[in-house]
Amino acid sequence: MPSEEAVVLLVVLDLVGIFVFATSGALVAVRKGLDVFGVLVLAGTTGLGGGFLRDVLIGAAPPAALQDWRYLLVPVAAGLVTFAFHPALGRMERFINVFDAAGLALFCVVGALKAVEYGLGPLPAALMGMVTAIGGGMARDLLAGRTPIVFRGELYATPALAGSAVAVAGVELGLHAAPVACAGAAVALVWRLVAMWRGWRAPMPTGPASV
Repeated sequence: MPSEEAVVLLVVLDLVGIFVFATSGALVAVRKGLDVFGVLVLAGTTGLGGGFLRDVLIGAAPPAALQDWRYLLVPVAAGLVTFAFHPALGRMERFINVFDAAGLALFCVVGALKAVEYGLGPLPAALMGMVTAIGGGMARDLLAGRTPIVFRGELYATPALAGSAVAVAGVELGLHAAPVACAGAAVALVWRLVAMWRGWRAPMPTGPASV
């Protein structure tokens, strides 16, 4: 079972990640013209979806979102704040993208470290970090009627996997969890932001599609 120190670190990172991801989900809902309930649903789905899936897959039952009231309060608060102040937030497109990248970075290391704490090996733990980071965003896009961002050529899952791998490698080397989490999150965040800035994209099919 996870140590007490690791549990505290994971909860803090989880809640911060939930807030920033829930904010990005709520902004998508506002732009789609959804009502306040729709905003809260997309905020909750984006903030909690990846962690919920991670906990189910690694056997952390019941999932953290169903055990701790803070996991439900944080996305609701993020959704309501976004709903109330969306005109100002909507004019901050660059900051919205940074929010999403920050959520990706936080969630990938949280997922990876929690998977390690629950006994998964390095490769499965890194994959769980990636799943944690992209799961909520994929669910958000599907509910909003959009092709998930990870399938549109955006470098999104790759930075998450890289950040997860750095965090797992640090733990395997016996390093302290806090600096390991910071290093992994920094790798994912910088990679994602540079990819957006430089317009880097994953390879896409060329030529006419075959039937």
